[in-house]
Amino acid sequence: MSRVLVIGCGGVANVAIRKCCSVSSVFSELMIASRTKEKCDVLAEELRKTSTTKIETAKVDADSKDELVKLINSYKPDLVMNIALPYQDLTIMDACLECKVNYMDTANYEPEDTDDPEWRKIYEKRCKEEGFSAYFDYSWQWAYKKKFEDAGLIALLGSGFDPGVTQAYVAYAKKHEFDTIDTIDILDCNGGDHGYKFATNFNPEVNLREVSAPGSYWEDGHWIEIPAMSIKREYDFDQVGMKDMYLLHHEEIESIAKNLPEVKRIRFFMTFGQSYLDHMRCLEDVGMLSTTPVMFDGKEIVPIKFLKALLPDPASLGPRTHGKTNIGCIFTGKKDGKDKTYYIYNVCDHQECYREVKSQAISYTTGVPAMCGALMLLTGKWNTLGVHTIEELDPDPFIEALDKYGLPKSESHNPVLVK
Repeated sequence: MSRVLVIGCGGVANVAIRKCCSVSSVFSELMIASRTKEKCDVLAEELRKTSTTKIETAKVDADSKDELVKLINSYKPDLVMNIALPYQDLTIMDACLECKVNYMDTANYEPEDTDDPEWRKIYEKRCKEEGFSAYFDYSWQWAYKKKFEDAGLIALLGSGFDPGVTQAYVAYAKKHEFDTIDTIDILDCNGGDHGYKFATNFNPEVNLREVSAPGSYWEDGHWIEIPAMSIKREYDFDQVGMKDMYLLHHEEIESIAKNLPEVKRIRFFMTFGQSYLDHMRCLEDVGMLSTTPVMFDGKEIVPIKFLKALLPDPASLGPRTHGKTNIGCIFTGKKDGKDKTYYIYNVCDHQECYREVKSQAISYTTGVPAMCGALMLLTGKWNTLGVHTIEELDPDPFIEALDKYGLPKSESHNPVLVK
């Protein structure tokens, strides 16, 4: 029996909330809070018809620590699930510390305003010292480690699929399959088709910033950064087929490199179709991916925010998206002194997801792990105080929950490796 506050009511939150309400024995009380309370009310009304979870709703601005503290203190949850925007991670963590409540999210912090001079100073120092230039990194949230430990609290970072499940796959491989791991390739394939010439499967602002940034990977103890989309590979994905994939920077590389220092190389690849890439490059060339405000008709606008308003809402893609996703990790290493390879992954069907939770598979593969991560905290399966990424924790109960609640693992002990 527990009381949970969910901040956010977008596509991923919709999945996570529905899955929480399917496990009412643990999620006995739940509040949905968002800037747009009407969306929360519609979802709550629907779920009250099928779930015994007691559901409430509230309006909150997740950029306001004062509003968050007031809401948390009035509701008194056992856990705050941050399924809002990564821009809001630190504000919500601050509120949780003040209110003495556990915290979790699905993606690490990045700033909304990348021109802020104070942030820029710290960012440029990190670029020089660490060797990668992505706007998102764990340092801001790792800085909260002692604060959460001293408060007797847990903060679980990145309980989505990637990051999240991919890190659990790493911990699972280390625990059950290898004595030492030499290389890790994380492969994220979306074989779905929504019929639009151009749309993003999650928040357009976050998505386009991520994929237009320089790529980077970890090798022999340091970062190697490359121009965006400059390393391309083809891979034949189970139940999807042959797809083009490109090397990107991704947050779990940073935490895996820190927590498994034995690993010699860690890479992340994501599939993209040619139409998506053509549109993205054109938009970048004309400045539409910029976060720097410009004046238009006497008003200040941020180009990427304006673009977001023009693109289809990712939450609306579910009914029209067909095909499957395939996300997982390929490992090389040693077991009992012998070379070994191993591939652990999940295949998820877009239309099956829509029939179950009215969502496409991209939101599903993030929302289900969010619920499963919350389940681990609320049932005490994960109880180590402080700030943690998932590869630091026991993977077995988490992966068992994923198997049970919609994201079953598949395995291969003789996979094709990525060259």
